[in-house]
Amino acid sequence: MTIQVGDKIPDVDISVATADGPQPTTTGEFFGGKKVALFAVPGAFTPTCSARHLPSYVEKAGDLKSKGVDTIACISVNDPFVMAAWGERDASKDITMIADGNGAFAEAVGLDMDGAKFGMGKRSQRYSMLVNDGVVEQLNVEAPGEYRASSAEHLLEQL
Repeated sequence: MTIQVGDKIPDVDISVATADGPQPTTTGEFFGGKKVALFAVPGAFTPTCSARHLPSYVEKAGDLKSKGVDTIACISVNDPFVMAAWGERDASKDITMIADGNGAFAEAVGLDMDGAKFGMGKRSQRYSMLVNDGVVEQLNVEAPGEYRASSAEHLLEQL
């Protein structure tokens, strides 16, 4: 079942990609006590993710933070080393890169997908959510092949 507005984020293991290497944590620790703009992508370095999705959050980071967002995070079913490399190349220090290497978070929130026909295996759907102290306040799930609802611009309109 897909997570809904008003639901608490399930507590699963994730890894934050940092310059010092992967930092294991849980979603309970990561989302607790702060307002997080989270966006999920099917894969690091993939065309729409690199050309549009991540750049929209890099560009609008200051605007999101001025509206009360404490942390902006990108999550993908990739390992923490790939997420760190993508963050170093395309992100900014305003974006926290999160690895959901085994897809546990994507599955727990009911937003996983089968990308096997593209040679990608189990992945996350494209979406954004606003999470306040572990509770979902906004959820924007894209239709397959679409990119609009999960953009930073759309999430800003909701704040």
